[in-house]
Amino acid sequence: MVDWAQLEKEAASHGLLWNFAYKVARPAKPRDGPPSSLKNLLAGSFGGICLVAAGHPLDTIKVRLQTQTVVAGQAPMYTGGLDCFRKIVAREGFSGLYRGMLAPLLGVTPMYAICFVGYDIGQRIQRKTPTERLSLLQLFNAGCISGVFTTAVMVPGERVKCILQIQGAQVSQGIAPKYSGPKDVFVKVYAESGIRGIYKGTVATLLRDVPGSGAYFGAYEYLKRTLSKDGSGQNLRMHEALFAGGMAGIANWCVSIPADVLKSRLQTAPDGTYPNGLRDVFRTLVRNEGYLALYKGIGPVMLRAFPANAAMFGGYEFMLNQLYEFFPNL
Repeated sequence: MVDWAQLEKEAASHGLLWNFAYKVARPAKPRDGPPSSLKNLLAGSFGGICLVAAGHPLDTIKVRLQTQTVVAGQAPMYTGGLDCFRKIVAREGFSGLYRGMLAPLLGVTPMYAICFVGYDIGQRIQRKTPTERLSLLQLFNAGCISGVFTTAVMVPGERVKCILQIQGAQVSQGIAPKYSGPKDVFVKVYAESGIRGIYKGTVATLLRDVPGSGAYFGAYEYLKRTLSKDGSGQNLRMHEALFAGGMAGIANWCVSIPADVLKSRLQTAPDGTYPNGLRDVFRTLVRNEGYLALYKGIGPVMLRAFPANAAMFGGYEFMLNQLYEFFPNL
């Protein structure tokens, strides 16, 4: 039996790094009811930063694969995820894997704050009492509500990110860059197309994130309850929260990948390419490349899904534990 109280004393005596390692490894202390909206906001923001830092390189590979067009009689630029990785590093250096990262990093704090606040609101709407234990279906519904909330914040950042990621591929082919960075993308897209240009791909993002967020939170809560000794979903150790978060990310993308492919094509296409929006993207993609093209980039997506979302929920749970410990009345 591990004496966590003794370990805490020893960790404190060994300095900051040991104390941090102890806090990560120990089981979470019991929580007095569901977290407040403010706790969810702060913990969600920190979790989102962890997600971007862990997952952006594979996200870049995913977008490059999803948006490359196949011309009859010509070999595609990338034959798969590993080939894409090698060519990006060879032509652009490792920094090429992090192109467009600033936009999601700047947007991730409000996005994941809103994500968890939206999830909290979705739960509160369904609870008859503040401490009622919700069913997994109700938690799925709360996740869907969260997906609606996050779309408004996510779309502009996703649009900028995708444009910069594709520009990186064009620069490696000798094409002069059109944009100098995230701010320049935003300014020029707004000047050319107005607010509609900034929010291009909103419907596709909703189609991706509403069911995807439902699967995300539903799977996470299910695994938390399964892994906890009393079935409450509380008192998890960090490695258990990391596993639950990683598997939740995989569940999310199993549901979301087709809509994400359509969104990436729509957001990176020149204005006028798809006059009827998402419907035209779907028809063109299926006609030219077949239904399997809806799952382009699934390899990098799944490789990214586990570590990135493990980092996200690990960061979320870690920050939540600190808030309960040091700011219990927040």
